[in-house]
Amino acid sequence: MSIAFEEIFETIRMIGMQHLDIRTTTLGLSLLDCTGGTPREVAHKVYDKVSKIGSRLVPAAREIEAEYGIPIVNKRVAVTPVAELGLADPLPVALALDKAAHEIGIDFLGGYSALVQKGFTTHDHALIDSLPEALAITERLCGSVAVASTRAGINMDACLRLGEMLKALAARTADRGGVGCAKFCAFANAVDDNPFMAGAFHGIGEGESGLSVGISGPGVVNAVVKGLPGVDLQTVADEIRRTAYKITRMGELVGRKVSERLGVPFNIIDLSLAPTPAPGDSIGEIIEGLGLERTGAPGTTAALMLLTDAVKRGGAMATSHTGGLSGAFIPVSEDGAMAAAAAEGALTIEKLEAMTAVCCVGLDMVIVPGDTSAETLAAIIADESAIGVMNHKTTACRLIPAPGKKAGDTVDFGGLLGSGPVMAVNRFGCAPFIRRGGRIPAPLQGLRN
Repeated sequence: MSIAFEEIFETIRMIGMQHLDIRTTTLGLSLLDCTGGTPREVAHKVYDKVSKIGSRLVPAAREIEAEYGIPIVNKRVAVTPVAELGLADPLPVALALDKAAHEIGIDFLGGYSALVQKGFTTHDHALIDSLPEALAITERLCGSVAVASTRAGINMDACLRLGEMLKALAARTADRGGVGCAKFCAFANAVDDNPFMAGAFHGIGEGESGLSVGISGPGVVNAVVKGLPGVDLQTVADEIRRTAYKITRMGELVGRKVSERLGVPFNIIDLSLAPTPAPGDSIGEIIEGLGLERTGAPGTTAALMLLTDAVKRGGAMATSHTGGLSGAFIPVSEDGAMAAAAAEGALTIEKLEAMTAVCCVGLDMVIVPGDTSAETLAAIIADESAIGVMNHKTTACRLIPAPGKKAGDTVDFGGLLGSGPVMAVNRFGCAPFIRRGGRIPAPLQGLRN
């Protein structure tokens, strides 16, 4: 296939001026062959496997970066949900995973996770109990818990457990603004092949290993939108679709080359637009570029729907290996325009919740007052899960109750996690509802409206 000079120059411009990059190459590894023995024996086997297979990930990604001139921002590993290893004490595995992550030079390692959408095993309880300590004393380990699905409904007992867990984790990392909570995600309809943190894990239905790619590109799409002032929205959607096609083709090329170097199968490409705190690399700026004064203004949800669908259409044309979450992320602290809109009061938690009905993945990097109760945190998780369960889509919560902070304060986590305002939470109570417990049944599928 011949490539025109104009296309080469266009790609160079995307990389050099519009923040185009591969957001992550994530190596998925099954740990099911590491079971058996004491927790320390299992931890030793886990460390050996991740260290051995993962040791080539960073060098391979850097080789491809140098050869093709395409930045790969993050190199990550996702493993089998650790609760599936059947340990009464999973903490040694948490330490082993973090040690391996440091030694092979990756940014984050996901999979300190449990799947409890329909109920708990004793090993699920053990993992959830260990989360505050595990995520507080490690640097690169990420965790997640699946609390709901369209087929199972919402495990309200799990939501309350996670509300209590987030309070404990925030307290353990209070000297860092509660940053431990930024490494945890609660899911509805969790997927097995998500390459993005903090919710990545290598699902039970996945193979022994695989290399997945998460693309980026908000800066490129932002430039497209800015170049179309006054143009009708159908035309804008078509141009975004064409741009997403080009970005996805580049992402699959990089993913396949890295997987070849590693000697593992190429798995999926996640089409999600993932913003950063850098100016211009923002979902919020795209929304505002479409003609809204601020993200959160009336029309925001419709604009986000246009963006998400156009990206999916273009990506689906470019590859048959779509997977993961594939949409548009709206993390508040990691997106400069979103954070600014929240600070000005244009964007509220309730509006964010509405927006998640048309994008991925949910209430992401949302900082709330430190005195927010465990029941209120649980209720927010349940509300977000309800959107996912009812609409057959993945939703999630990455909530950070910042110790000692109140609405209007700012918390700075640094790096990719960015900084953002503490967002106000509805002051009315919900504890009696949450403490009823049990499971909200799965919605009836035959009579949908």
